[in-house]
Amino acid sequence: MKPIDETTLRRTLAAGRDDAVAAAERLAREAADGGLVDVAYATHETPLGTTVVAATDRGLVRLALPGAVVEEVLEDLAAEVSPRVLELPARLDAVRRELDEYFAGDRERFDLPLDWRLVHGGFQRKVLRAAASRLPFGVTASYGEVATWAGSPRAFRAAGTALARNPLPIVVPCHRVLRAGGAIGQYGGGPEMKQRLLRLEGAIG
Repeated sequence: MKPIDETTLRRTLAAGRDDAVAAAERLAREAADGGLVDVAYATHETPLGTTVVAATDRGLVRLALPGAVVEEVLEDLAAEVSPRVLELPARLDAVRRELDEYFAGDRERFDLPLDWRLVHGGFQRKVLRAAASRLPFGVTASYGEVATWAGSPRAFRAAGTALARNPLPIVVPCHRVLRAGGAIGQYGGGPEMKQRLLRLEGAIG
């Protein structure tokens, strides 16, 4: 038997990988076309690092900040939304484009439909909707102000908890909420990430 030279071996392996990728993409399309996917997800590179974005037929349901473990994000989506989760980057094209525009300084407002089903409890939903509607690009507020907007002026600690559990950070701008006196406070991606987002928006120097 004639031995296979290294170049031929490399080409054969590459062709096999290409075939496997093409087959996976075909199966993904068939699953999507057949209505077998409830949650589509993709990873997306940003200046902060790799995010995970996921959407349902209602809209964006999850944006996991850099540092999140992809497998854990997918497990949570499977448990709380549907086990029919599949990587379908094309379904997240609009989300990824708007994120790119935001980080490039070309977008100040996201125009994406949102699926709020990972927001648990009426107060958390009020807090996050208040942050989304009343905190435009470059504007900040205190936890107490957001609590007031949500109808419970004294519940600033609960407002902080609600914001910390935000499943749609950046798009629902919990990073624009600061401690009384202007201190940065905590953030899911860490205080440095929060500072970078606020500097991007010109909210802090």
